[in-house]
Amino acid sequence: MGWKSVSFLTDAAHAEPMCDALLEAGALSASLEDADAGTPDEQPQFGEPGSVNSPGWEHSRVVALLEADADIDALLAEAAAAIGLPTVAEYSVEEVAEQNWVQLTQSQFDPIRVSERLWIVPSWHESPDPAAVNLILDPGMAFGTGSHPTTRLCLEWLERNVTAECTVLDYGCGSGILAIAAARLGAGRVAGVDIDPQAVDAARANAERNGVTALFADSAQPVAGEYDLVVANILSNPLRVLAPAICAHVRSGGRLALSGILREQAEEIISIYAQWLPMQVADTREDWVCLSGVKP
Repeated sequence: MGWKSVSFLTDAAHAEPMCDALLEAGALSASLEDADAGTPDEQPQFGEPGSVNSPGWEHSRVVALLEADADIDALLAEAAAAIGLPTVAEYSVEEVAEQNWVQLTQSQFDPIRVSERLWIVPSWHESPDPAAVNLILDPGMAFGTGSHPTTRLCLEWLERNVTAECTVLDYGCGSGILAIAAARLGAGRVAGVDIDPQAVDAARANAERNGVTALFADSAQPVAGEYDLVVANILSNPLRVLAPAICAHVRSGGRLALSGILREQAEEIISIYAQWLPMQVADTREDWVCLSGVKP
């Protein structure tokens, strides 16, 4: 048994109502795509916090998953009539074979080697190097699986700077990967904070899975105190706004690392943070940089 995937074009104003109508008419799922994706006319929908993008795509593609025996013309006509449109005249159909979707998804995520002694290993994989520091982490809702250049930069910075029993704060912890790595590398008191309660829940679960003790809190329960090492892998806009709060957590003589910063944004961030501590480019990967500095 399989399914049918039906796709057709519409505009931004009718795309979401059409998805809702398709679901009401019996579609198993309905989603939207940018019909211009991969072309110069592609429209980004998500930017940094503070940026504004128009919702939806003017050239939208609606993709609906239907039962194999569904009457496509009748279902499209019913959905279109429900929102006051003529029936869809042109559409394409693809057969979707039945598969083990869990197995297929898992096969896309292999262990990631960060360094000679540090690996990130999904729970369904055997560790390629049992003697290494293996972080057990599955892809999930919270950012930070180790595949993004900024996460790698921060992990490498932690490996160079974590010392026995030092204190570490992961500011904007996401999945908790940086705090967990710090604990596994030998840090003492480790904490993480994130604005997203779901990220905090994910971080706590990941810490338990890795057998480490760390305090994770959301913005409603702020983490207090100063730390030997503070790492913030977020984006340049929140790094600008949160500079005073982030720097306040770095003890005198402590170190700060910032990432989520594009090369062309580095000088501005360095200038902003100069009020509290001197920063410089510690490392780069692709178009991203990691800044680091010591608080006087």
